[in-house]
Amino acid sequence: MNKKEISELKKQFTPDNCTISRICGCYVDSEKEKRLEMRESFLSLSDEEMFKYFEIFKKTLSGTIGKNLLNLEFPLKAEAEGGEQEFLLRLKNSRLTDDALVDECYDKIIEHYYNAENYFIILVHAAYDVPGKAKDNTEMFDSSDEVYEYILCCICPVRLSKAGLCYNEAENRIRDRIRDWIVELPERGFLFPAFHDRSTDLHAMLYYSKKPEELQAEFVENMFGCEASLTAGEQKESFQAVISDTLGEECNYETVKNIHDNLTMLMEEHKDDPEPVMLDKREVKQLLERSGVEDEKLSDFNAAYDNAVGEDTSLMASNLVNTRRFEIKTPLITIQVSPEYADLVETRIVDGKKCLVITVDDNVTVNGISAKTMDLDE
Repeated sequence: MNKKEISELKKQFTPDNCTISRICGCYVDSEKEKRLEMRESFLSLSDEEMFKYFEIFKKTLSGTIGKNLLNLEFPLKAEAEGGEQEFLLRLKNSRLTDDALVDECYDKIIEHYYNAENYFIILVHAAYDVPGKAKDNTEMFDSSDEVYEYILCCICPVRLSKAGLCYNEAENRIRDRIRDWIVELPERGFLFPAFHDRSTDLHAMLYYSKKPEELQAEFVENMFGCEASLTAGEQKESFQAVISDTLGEECNYETVKNIHDNLTMLMEEHKDDPEPVMLDKREVKQLLERSGVEDEKLSDFNAAYDNAVGEDTSLMASNLVNTRRFEIKTPLITIQVSPEYADLVETRIVDGKKCLVITVDDNVTVNGISAKTMDLDE
């Protein structure tokens, strides 16, 4: 799924566009015991409740693709009878009206999801009548291509509100505030099936994690039968390992800077694309070639990539480079500049010592105080 497809679904989470038919919920305590279960028509909720749920649903489809939002594809065994995808399909087809299936879904989440706190599982069923599109790409709401039927699950932490004082209007006094158990925005969630090319894709799903570095790979594998991809941080570390292992002692400042510049340029060229920029093994090698890595050094590239990343694994460009910051670290200092001004930092030999030289104007700011730089004749 791409940004446009996710955005199209999020637009349904309003009172006027709502396509949700049923909502189910299960409150689980820190001991993994079910404390409360609910099942009802979503449209029977009050407007105030609806708006709060809409906020939760939108958050479950928010974030960066490849970081917070992961497209997962089911292996064949997951689609076989008794497999994880086959179970989700039965759950979706039941429209959450089969209490036994809903309870089984809760039990699977409780068994595999790691959380030491209380949490609230929300399940909703919706049927989106996908409008057709004219040749000029405008939506034709009176012409439907298909009905996209899906389930959305949100796993929200439930925590006590902060202690404090409040104004009690009935008593006209300031007193201790009653602490309530608050359902917070989700930390995990999933959408099944995927909405791909504005159509149902039963072979894929979308997984949400509030913290990109805490995907809970075991939960993904046990709950959905899918292999969890590398986190954003793991992709960056693997990419750095490929560069270090390929270049060895020839890994110098200029080459690393060139790699950063070329990645930044690639991201800029594709910034308006709905799909994230992905680099496979061949494209990463081409990136290093464009950045000045010599052929003899690239002889070690294949082994380095297979070892650090995986032969058939692609990397997301946005996970490999910070397009807003160019950072240089030494054991004693850290220098950060905007990428467009990275050329102002050079490596030179000064008085026989390796130095980083920064080109500056006549005035600099030191601890907030404007000061002149040293004159050359001083």
